[in-house]
Amino acid sequence: MSRIGKKPIKIPAGVIITIAGKQVTVTGPRGEMRRSLNPDMVISLADDTLAVTRPSDSKNHRAMHGLTRTLLANMVEGVTNGFQKYLDIVGVGFRAEQKGTELSLRLGFSHTVTVTPLPGITLTAETPNRIKVSGINRETVGEMAAEIRAIRPPDAYKGKGIRYAGERVRQKAGKAGKAIGKK
Repeated sequence: MSRIGKKPIKIPAGVIITIAGKQVTVTGPRGEMRRSLNPDMVISLADDTLAVTRPSDSKNHRAMHGLTRTLLANMVEGVTNGFQKYLDIVGVGFRAEQKGTELSLRLGFSHTVTVTPLPGITLTAETPNRIKVSGINRETVGEMAAEIRAIRPPDAYKGKGIRYAGERVRQKAGKAGKAIGKK
């Protein structure tokens, strides 16, 4: 049996879960999330725990068991605490500015790049060199962070660009050149 799939999900106070066929709705202090899950998976709600069981040991059911449980756990976590990712901007003159809900990025191009957040996402320029992407849907937060990073990924030679907080960029050695001139 799946180790992840058989773990029950604790439901915190203030979170309401509604199961209607394959549609699951999770409502909490930060908002509401709705998702259609695999109809073969059996989702049971008892007291303050949510459990997912599979009908058989077929390959497809085993694959969907852990996934369904993780998707439900992420929905519960999202409506209670939310998710966030941080991006660091590295480079001389590279910076981010908050303009309403949008971000204006100066990344060494001839123009500034304006980033509009996806629905349900909040973009914040905490410092000129740090961006915070937050929201209740884990997938959307990760997608938005990846889109921002793709504007100027870290350079392999100087390390300049946008990277995830804590990301280590391996730098290549540049051209060695001639150590000694012509004789």
